[in-house]
Amino acid sequence: MAKVLMLNPEKCISCRTCELACSFKHDKEFRPSAARVNVVQFEKEGISVPLMCLQCDTAACEKVCPTGALKRNIATGALEVDDNKCIRCKMCIQACPFGNASYDSVKNRVLRCDLCGGDPQCARFCPGGAITYVEATAGALAKKRAYAAKFKEVLQEVSK
Repeated sequence: MAKVLMLNPEKCISCRTCELACSFKHDKEFRPSAARVNVVQFEKEGISVPLMCLQCDTAACEKVCPTGALKRNIATGALEVDDNKCIRCKMCIQACPFGNASYDSVKNRVLRCDLCGGDPQCARFCPGGAITYVEATAGALAKKRAYAAKFKEVLQEVSK
């Protein structure tokens, strides 16, 4: 059965360990700006939310890529960037409705969550349990949708 990353913002302690684990996994250096996960803090609301690619079933980023550099990994379900095909046009970054892809100007590449090949380090090292990697059961997917709806409400309040 497939697995999904689950986010539980109420458990996020804003430690940013997920960012460090991610950057170290991919680049062997602790550089949060190179992480595929970013913790967004809403100070007024008193919450922090770790954000990364949601691995959309119908992904806008994949559709706009002019070179086909974004492909779904059959084993993990993650949309991965083929750096050899990517021309760094950044259309995928613009197309993401959630802003969960970025560009690393230091290493000249697009950054997006690749689920660490099926062993997401953000989930493995999250001390508060705000990020977990679980079986994609109907219950887990319903919970994921509920958190997404709640996050959408917070974003709407913040943007007012």
